[in-house]
Amino acid sequence: MIFGAANAQTSVSSDELFQQARTAAFDQKDYKNAIELSNQALTKSPDYADIHIFLGRVYAWSDKLDSARAQFKLVLAKHPDNDDASLAYGSLEYWNNNSPLALQLVNDGLKYHPKAKDLLLLKAKVQNDLKQYTDASTTIDTLLKTDPTNTEAHALDERVKDNAAKNKIGLSYDYIHFDKQFNAPWQLVSFEYGRQTDIGSIIAYVNYANRFNSDGVQYEVDAYPHISKTFYAYVSAGYSGNEGVFPKFRSGFSLYANLPASFEAEAGFRYLYFTGDTWIYTASIGKYYKNFWFNFRTYLTPSNSSISQSYSFHARYYTGGADDYLSLGLGTGVSPDDPKNVILLNNGNNYKLRSNNISAAFWHSFKRLNIFFLTASLDHQEYQFQTWGNQLDLGVGYIRRF
Repeated sequence: MIFGAANAQTSVSSDELFQQARTAAFDQKDYKNAIELSNQALTKSPDYADIHIFLGRVYAWSDKLDSARAQFKLVLAKHPDNDDASLAYGSLEYWNNNSPLALQLVNDGLKYHPKAKDLLLLKAKVQNDLKQYTDASTTIDTLLKTDPTNTEAHALDERVKDNAAKNKIGLSYDYIHFDKQFNAPWQLVSFEYGRQTDIGSIIAYVNYANRFNSDGVQYEVDAYPHISKTFYAYVSAGYSGNEGVFPKFRSGFSLYANLPASFEAEAGFRYLYFTGDTWIYTASIGKYYKNFWFNFRTYLTPSNSSISQSYSFHARYYTGGADDYLSLGLGTGVSPDDPKNVILLNNGNNYKLRSNNISAAFWHSFKRLNIFFLTASLDHQEYQFQTWGNQLDLGVGYIRRF
């Protein structure tokens, strides 16, 4: 019996052991067993490169980094053209804050496979981490020429463009017409200046509005500090001495997480002060898919007797880089992040009234550093109990990076 069992074990092929190891790692998360099975497979086929690479990855997942490096080096010493080994080794160094070595490993792999999509994407991430923003943009352009629907590349392109240009200025104008709710139109002009810093981007706004036949100015600062390769935050604060045209104070905070499969999640809050405090909680989930970006968001506003709920869905279709797209939005309620309509939350009961809206936008960049955009939205609002009106908003804007 013992001899028969041992004989059965030795009859298992390296491919079968490899498959068992993959099942142990991916389905059961049993990395210890996966390592044992991989080593058994390698005693039968010591030159099996795919098993060495897999074993190196499992070692990395088990925080045995030196053992992982040994496996990748063994493969690359015999097969320097193995792009999977270059990708795995380069990824290990990138995620362990050794981007200079990661770039060297990726470049070595691209010598043999200059159009390898995964290597190009990793190279752009490493270059962005090394603050080689111009080079990262060039790498992304190369990747998108061969794979224009690469969702991760589009998402990375947006971050790299913000990083590449340390400064940006922008000017936008919105004209808002009401058919019933107000006799005079609203007008909003916004000037922004943004700068990339070592901790992330910081943007200052000066907003002017004419509402209810009154003028007002609001000062606002937004920041997007980086926390890690996975997390970043949104922090905002604003003040206006012209209450009624703007809220006197506003602030906000959100934590964002870059998730696998090109998902992004967010959770946070917004605070508004008119003549009293208003706290609004928000959460969203976003997803890149081919040339599309989808986002679903909710705002929840507690009150003494109920919770007001607002929902919105936005979709973008990218026609080129991060600043070239068409967008469409559908929603209910008023967003506290919308400077055009946030004043409608001033009435303590308004946020409980029903509202539906549709919006569209066109963004286009030229010579990479210039961005022109057009926006339009239509809101059907219940501004008094069972009394509805329409609000049409048309906007235009320009942003210059430098």
